[in-house]
Amino acid sequence: MPAKKKTAAKKKVTKKKTVTKKTVAKKTVAKKKVVAKKAATKKTATKKKAAPKRRIPSNISQEFKQFEPYKIKKGEEYMNEAQVEHFHNILGSWKKELMEEVDRTVHHMQDEAANFPDPNDRASQESDFTMELRTRDRERKLIKKIDESIDNLDSGDYGYCEDCGIEIGIRRLEARPTANQCIDCKSLSEIREKSMS
Repeated sequence: MPAKKKTAAKKKVTKKKTVTKKTVAKKTVAKKKVVAKKAATKKTATKKKAAPKRRIPSNISQEFKQFEPYKIKKGEEYMNEAQVEHFHNILGSWKKELMEEVDRTVHHMQDEAANFPDPNDRASQESDFTMELRTRDRERKLIKKIDESIDNLDSGDYGYCEDCGIEIGIRRLEARPTANQCIDCKSLSEIREKSMS
């Protein structure tokens, strides 16, 4: 009898071992699947990162967004006639788009101006108009900067840093056509502003 009990106990132990081995095997397969999914998502994430979209500020016009970057030729003089014309086109189309936006806002405010009997509706409309007017005010300041840049283009001062006089660079000017400082001087002035506040 004791021998039978021992063999029965051994069978139970081996059954438990095989059951635990099966569950361990299932868990490792599940872990491998999770790892494979993570690796696949990382690959797709890196593919997405490989071709980042250029973030364009909302206050820049459609025509300005679609401009063709200037192709710099080897040995080309800085701010030659072709480059001046290129930036004239960029600044002119940007200003035109901003002016159209101003006209659109004026017409919108005239058309939408209604005397709502409900105070909540009236307050909502007023806050919308206030936001729109604030945006237009920022754009008015930007139009002033664009006009200054166009004047500098005409006088031959455009594209040179106001502080140190070196070339700002075509790519920087394409990214920010109203820039009047080189990247080094701009960085220094930002550091000074931060230390003052």
